[in-house]
Amino acid sequence: MSSLETLILLELAHGRREALTGVQPQPSPAVSGARAAIRQLTVLGHRSLLLIALLLLWEAAPRLGLIDAVFLPPFSEVIAAGWQLAQSGELYDDVSASLLRALSGFLISVALIVPLGLAVGRSARLGNLLNQFIEICRNTAPLALLPVFILLLGIGEMSKITMVIYSCAWPLLLNTIAAVKQVDPLLIKSARTMGATPQQLFRKVILPAALPTIFVGIRLASASAMLVLVASEMVGAKAGLGYLIINSQYSFLIPQMYFGILSITVIGLACNAVLEALERRFMRWRAPVTA
Repeated sequence: MSSLETLILLELAHGRREALTGVQPQPSPAVSGARAAIRQLTVLGHRSLLLIALLLLWEAAPRLGLIDAVFLPPFSEVIAAGWQLAQSGELYDDVSASLLRALSGFLISVALIVPLGLAVGRSARLGNLLNQFIEICRNTAPLALLPVFILLLGIGEMSKITMVIYSCAWPLLLNTIAAVKQVDPLLIKSARTMGATPQQLFRKVILPAALPTIFVGIRLASASAMLVLVASEMVGAKAGLGYLIINSQYSFLIPQMYFGILSITVIGLACNAVLEALERRFMRWRAPVTA
């Protein structure tokens, strides 16, 4: 007897007992687990309908001649090219090189810029001193400074990691400053009335209230890190996803080029999921929003 038939028999037995006794029994653990799994699959399917439709269109359009398959190969060919890259080890080298550069620059930026943003948000004098410098730097595109970083730091790892740090700095800094300034003054006054010291005020009131907006800046910075890194890897790099994409284009290996683009998307989604999980962990004190 299959597992599906077993579940159906369990459901029928529970329904018969309910009809005879008039008491609604609690479902068994197996039935509860099956129901939960079905609900999760249903929700996932509803959320992924548009994505599935786009992938099917991607697969069908080149095969039906609606798009030239030379410039947009079917999705299955792109996945096959990625599998070949994985078997040869080239994909591992490129992904590990990009992740090392992106994570190094991103973590350094978070460690340096978030404390600076907290200090600027708390001190009006420091904010006035740095305001013009911040406005000039954040309005200077990171990619426009790529030749400068290469001239000063060379074409090695240092210039690429510095580019990532620079691109991550401004969404982190601006969101952290705004987070501190937007803390409800009533919370601060209430804490001071109850005798909170400046250290307690910062740790117990300001920092928890500012965390949601700070995490918005962190997630924006993670996306900016991958964007700038891929562009910098297209210039003077021998490994990385940016190098894979531009080298595949020059060699007319179009399926590999598209797989490199998809790899960047998957890495970005994975990083965003990790940051969302960290955000939920650090802000468990917030009540969940219900519809």
